[in-house]
Amino acid sequence: MSRIGNKTITLPADVTVSQEGAVVTVKGPKGELSREIVSAITMNVEGTEVSFTRESDDNKTKALHGTTRANVANMVEGVSEGFTKTLKLVGVGYRAAKSGSKLTLSVGYSHPVVFEDREALTVEVPDALTIKISGISKQKVGDLAAEIRAVRSPEPYKGKGIRYEGEVVRRKEGKTGK
Repeated sequence: MSRIGNKTITLPADVTVSQEGAVVTVKGPKGELSREIVSAITMNVEGTEVSFTRESDDNKTKALHGTTRANVANMVEGVSEGFTKTLKLVGVGYRAAKSGSKLTLSVGYSHPVVFEDREALTVEVPDALTIKISGISKQKVGDLAAEIRAVRSPEPYKGKGIRYEGEVVRRKEGKTGK
């Protein structure tokens, strides 16, 4: 039984959910998101409640039941509140700078790493060691944050690299440590 899929989604006052065929559209104060859902899952909108039911109880359909409900819940949260990921740069000489539509990272390579702004995402650099990524799509925010983090992932010996805010990097002892 999918426990997540059986939970209902309560819509905020300024959010509307509609479905045309297999495409679900969520509109809110921050924007609009659309996503295609599987035909085996049925969405029911009753007032301010959205619920999901499935046709059969095979394992794949059960998994898609919970996933579909979670995706639509993330869409509702995105158009009403939005999502934010914060990255921290840890290392001597590591810094980030934003100029126009480009994010430039200096993270110990012989050249700076440059990222172009993405559609529907906002990238801010409040200080040289912090990057804030925000948008209405949880997937797009997470993808960009993961791409930036992959430029210089935190390493376990000195702890240097780009990490998510609040991420704990497990440190290892070096060769000389006892």
